[in-house]
Amino acid sequence: MASHIVGYPRMGPKRELKFALESFWDNKSSAEDLQKVAADLRSSIWQQMAAAGIKYIPSNTFSYYDQVLDATSMLGAVPPRYGWNGGEIGFDTYFSMARGNASVPAMEMTKWFDTNYHFIVPELGPDVNFSYASHKAVDEYKEAKALGVDTIPVLIGPVSYLLLSKPAKGVEKTFSLLSLLPKILPIYKEVIAELKAAGALWVQFDEPTLVLDLDSHQLQAFTAAYAELETTLSGLNVLIETYFADLTAETYKTLTELKGVTAYGLDLVRGTQTIDLIKSNFPKGKYLFAGVVDGRNIWANDLASSLRTLQALEAVVGKDKLVVSTSCSLLHTAVDLVNETKLDEEIKSWLAFAAQKVVEVNALAEALAGQKDEAFFTANASAQASRKSSPRVTNEAVQKAAAALKGSDHRRATNVTARLDAQQKKLNLPVLPTTTIGSFPQTLELRRVRREYKANKISEDDYVKAIKEEIKKVVDLQEELDIDVLVHGEPERNDMVEYFGEQLSGFAFTVNGWVQSYGSRCVKPPIIYGDVSRPKPMTVYWSSTAQSMTKRPMKGMLTGPVTILNWSFVRNDQPRFETCYQIALAIKDEVEDLEKAGINVIQIDEAALREGLPLRKSEHAFYQKWAVHSFRITNCGVQDITQIHTHMCYSNFNDIIHSIIDMDADVITIENSRSDEKLLSVFREGVKYGAGIGPGVYDIHSPRIPSTEEIADRINKMLAVLETNILWVNPDCGLKTRKYAEVKPALSNMVAAAKLLRTQLASAK
Repeated sequence: MASHIVGYPRMGPKRELKFALESFWDNKSSAEDLQKVAADLRSSIWQQMAAAGIKYIPSNTFSYYDQVLDATSMLGAVPPRYGWNGGEIGFDTYFSMARGNASVPAMEMTKWFDTNYHFIVPELGPDVNFSYASHKAVDEYKEAKALGVDTIPVLIGPVSYLLLSKPAKGVEKTFSLLSLLPKILPIYKEVIAELKAAGALWVQFDEPTLVLDLDSHQLQAFTAAYAELETTLSGLNVLIETYFADLTAETYKTLTELKGVTAYGLDLVRGTQTIDLIKSNFPKGKYLFAGVVDGRNIWANDLASSLRTLQALEAVVGKDKLVVSTSCSLLHTAVDLVNETKLDEEIKSWLAFAAQKVVEVNALAEALAGQKDEAFFTANASAQASRKSSPRVTNEAVQKAAAALKGSDHRRATNVTARLDAQQKKLNLPVLPTTTIGSFPQTLELRRVRREYKANKISEDDYVKAIKEEIKKVVDLQEELDIDVLVHGEPERNDMVEYFGEQLSGFAFTVNGWVQSYGSRCVKPPIIYGDVSRPKPMTVYWSSTAQSMTKRPMKGMLTGPVTILNWSFVRNDQPRFETCYQIALAIKDEVEDLEKAGINVIQIDEAALREGLPLRKSEHAFYQKWAVHSFRITNCGVQDITQIHTHMCYSNFNDIIHSIIDMDADVITIENSRSDEKLLSVFREGVKYGAGIGPGVYDIHSPRIPSTEEIADRINKMLAVLETNILWVNPDCGLKTRKYAEVKPALSNMVAAAKLLRTQLASAK
């Protein structure tokens, strides 16, 4: 019985690629150095899978930034502003598209479906001259073959590529991106021909948009695309891979009728209803790549349950046509549990990272073929039983408190307009108040201090002294820049979710459980294994310390319950909303303690609220109801004069704007600059927003420093659709990934732009 992996983490078990990328970007190493690190990682991944017995091993899933940007490079779809003049796309052009450069901004970045991974959005229009400009897919196939590993080259499918794109600036928003299909298919044909010539026997097209709500025109595009490719694909086995949700009956029918397709890869973890479609009608003679091992979470597979599912599917599709696979790429999980030497042994027995999931896939394939590893299955069953019965998972007091939430919508007693009036009397802020989102640059020295404190190499007194000095530096800088509402810079935090999870019960933490978010940015998601509560205050000391250093308002900085949930590996033994309500109650305790300590502005970040929106519209209302309710729970008990902020970033918010309003925050700061100010279109279309709002005026994910004039122009665009008295001026996101050499001039220009506009507004009265 055969086994398959959809994709694998790229960063390396100890983030080797991250450090190589950052060294290259900082001009501390050469392109050859970066390529060497990448080649070593690819070789290790391929050989690891081969040694584990995986038959269908993917290639071209490795990326220096993201796989959609790789497809853009393959198609030569470089926006003109990057000055590319043809030929093979090199690092300069590639990274300029991803990160911007001194003269031009980066392309838009947004979330990959409902994950915390990001991709660079292609900018397309009728005048794009597509050309075969990156041979990466073929080169990596040949590279693996030279190592003795025959792989399945993976390409982003042509239809999903177009559906994930956007019209370029200056192109009508109504432009049909699918009309470009005839222009990109010739390049796909060239790639396929080269892969065949290199000896490839299979090719995998990732078409994840098949799980979305598609209309008949979009479904027809899939039919047309693969009909056009059929002749070129002749002689190859073709796998169409989907993931993250169920398929509708209509989409399933379209998929299974595609011309020239040999196999279908389906997510049977998040797409359990798809199993019914398979059982009712699976095309004879085709392969099913059954995604039964979860690629998006870290819990060990229930092997006995998965084996029963596979045996039922085997009876439908045939023994020689069933391939055991992951539900999606393992990119979304941590790399290897072997590296976790400090994790509690009982909890560790409940987990499987990417390397362990590869073993699980192969173990299921062998069991299906009659070669079951009884010891492996017995150990797995024991771990499953241990997790179900462990007393550390359940806290009756927490469950009772969460159950008592039913029956109230937890709204603040006064409407937002009255609250804003009361807050203005207290805070006395100018028109267009300036602030930042929370974090300031995390210097090497600051990281060293935190690292040494965790390793018990410095005392608590020395640690507190160093963090206080950093906070004082950040406060003084903000006062020098004349920012109105300050932050303490979060020097005590490595990560906005990890920091809180470490102080909440029901969470476990890894040492090397890193997961790529975008580019070189990695996060280490906490593991929520049990009921959640807050044993003691988490941020009150640092926020109070920072407030004592200034007479200006100091924001208390918290991460909201939905974001903590969506940016963690969440327990799968109860509904997600129940876990979210538990987290909300813990954050509520913290909010009320901050208020008692004299913090008058409290920001509860919900950066990931949009990210958790289900992919199917039929499931949106239920998610939005409990997600928004969770946020309101956190702050429903504060006084009118306490100003509640929230922050969201790097998603398409237009389709949840009414839920954002329903959150009832006093002020929302929200990503806007990198997405071509898409957010503002909502207000142009007549949505009324009465609370404070700060659409980001510059992109912090690029090293580029915007001018005062550029920022003033952005503010003017906002003033065209938003009332002056509700508009805030702020960056898109936190500043932790930037350097002070970039942050100081950018914030200086931001404040100067706000003051310029204040003067103009005053003189216009």
